[in-house]
Amino acid sequence: MNNFSSTSQNKRKSSKLPDFVTEQELIKIIKHTKQKHHKVAFMLGFYEGMRITEVTKLQPEDVDWGQRMIRIKESKNKKDRNIPIAPQCVKVLKQLPVNVSQRALQYAFTGAVKRSKITKDLHFHSLRHGGATHYLNTKKWNIRQVQVFLGHASINSTQIYTHIQPQELIDKMWEGNT
Repeated sequence: MNNFSSTSQNKRKSSKLPDFVTEQELIKIIKHTKQKHHKVAFMLGFYEGMRITEVTKLQPEDVDWGQRMIRIKESKNKKDRNIPIAPQCVKVLKQLPVNVSQRALQYAFTGAVKRSKITKDLHFHSLRHGGATHYLNTKKWNIRQVQVFLGHASINSTQIYTHIQPQELIDKMWEGNT
């Protein structure tokens, strides 16, 4: 006889896709952000795919201008990784460190989203999610490149960033048939 109730057996993770920030929404959010260090943090979250903890720990000496790389030290699971400097972040990296707590940064982000009148349920991590989606869809990076960029051990973790819009499927279906 089974000791588990039927409700515990049927519990599954939600399959709802997390909301993500588009590049146009990021620009709008930055326009509604007052503090320069918050703008820097938001850009790093999106264009560099950085977690909030990575942004708050980042120091000027973590930027290798010669190699055009950022060294992320002891990130999730105590892993280090190197990521390329995005052209959009060259100027803002000169304003490091951001000198703000994770909680204050999250609060600043949700406030900027509200002032931007964006109705999605966004959090700082939505920037990382949006950046990954941006590189996959707009910059045409492959899933493996995004996996390495984000520092995911498993490709399965990266696959949540592969947002396919219904219109993209329609366009593919009708490609060459019009």
